[in-house]
Amino acid sequence: MTRLMKIFHLAALTAASALVLATTTEAQTRGHCAPRDHVVLRLADGFGETRQSMGLGGDNAVVEVFASRQTGSWTITVTGTNGITCLVASGQGFEELAEALPAKGEDA
Repeated sequence: MTRLMKIFHLAALTAASALVLATTTEAQTRGHCAPRDHVVLRLADGFGETRQSMGLGGDNAVVEVFASRQTGSWTITVTGTNGITCLVASGQGFEELAEALPAKGEDA
């Protein structure tokens, strides 16, 4: 994974982690949460999305980025220690980037 991809994924994971506290309760009451296996199956069958990256957020929540390279759709999910996965964000235009690192001493 290139540095830029790592930065993108880290930014997405950080944003998702920050949103966990604000959105998990709201998402659960609005029906945006389900057992993880159901969510993963729905993302695969409904949108052709597969897991592209993952990381640990606050309170040991697993933050994952799913995307479809064919359609460009993407989804960020957060799974709590209880096994319930909530959709945090989704959109279009997912791209896997491979860019060279900037020279040391230069701003990114």
